[in-house]
Amino acid sequence: MAPAIRFMLAVLAALVAGCATPMATGDAAGKAAGTTQEPVAIKVADGVYMLRGVSGEADAETLGRVGSAGFIVGDTGVIAIDTGVSYRHGVALLKAIRRVTDKPIRLALVTQTHQEFLFGAAAYRELGIPIHMHRRAAELMASRCDNCLKTLRTLLGEDEMRGTVMFKADQLFDDAPLLQLTGRPVQVLYFGHASGPGDIAVFDTLSGVLFAGGLVDHLRIPDVQDSELPGWHQALAALRALPVRVVVPGHGPATSASSIETVQRYLAQLEGRVLELLRSGAALSDVPDSAVLPEFKDWDQYDIIHRRNASVLFVRMEREQMFK
Repeated sequence: MAPAIRFMLAVLAALVAGCATPMATGDAAGKAAGTTQEPVAIKVADGVYMLRGVSGEADAETLGRVGSAGFIVGDTGVIAIDTGVSYRHGVALLKAIRRVTDKPIRLALVTQTHQEFLFGAAAYRELGIPIHMHRRAAELMASRCDNCLKTLRTLLGEDEMRGTVMFKADQLFDDAPLLQLTGRPVQVLYFGHASGPGDIAVFDTLSGVLFAGGLVDHLRIPDVQDSELPGWHQALAALRALPVRVVVPGHGPATSASSIETVQRYLAQLEGRVLELLRSGAALSDVPDSAVLPEFKDWDQYDIIHRRNASVLFVRMEREQMFK
């Protein structure tokens, strides 16, 4: 079977499954070098830490630990941000937090519905740490993430996924609460359907550190599969208006606020190129090879997620034109 046909079949399968797992290709490019290390807390500001994910795909080599997590230490406790891809990963994240502080973890916020941020929740809940999610993210998780778990067990193996289960959040919210239960004000940010229907960001007002969740990736191609692009652009514009000093992206290393504009630029270039292809009469099978964006060609997952993004957006734009 021709490579282009294989790729399109994989794209269609991913869309039908509704699961955000990047498609395994067997290509070693972009994967983490060597054995995946246990998470280490990286201090990005006083009391604010990142637990960085590795680069590459969710597979047996990376153990699926490609999404970043973090935590904020207040006077009377800790707020954890995202819980990892599996029960075992969640345990490792909690150990990394405990190496920094023994203050009680008051809650864990889940920023998005990509599985690398979700399924460590069981490790947190068994310690009595409540999981908080936006209602729309929880609804999307409930509708599809049984399939995500099946996919992860295939990709990572039953041993790595042992103890990993679906869960229901302990606390749902619709608006964007200000959390003050640790003696340190932490603002949850929700801008409506953007990178995903219930994606949030978390802003530590004391340090100016933004945990951007699914809204910003750095040096890694962002995934448009669950997005509404106009809402995403509006959310990024709102983030740019904040006094952000450091961005902890969903994927990639901590960076400056300029990364917000870089994601806006990627989305704009993607939309522009796909629209050109649609207007030129290109076939869907030609889109992945034709939607070249040189500025982003060296980003992690360019050969996988970017190609899928172009196909997803092409189908979306084609459908919109049909129903005008």
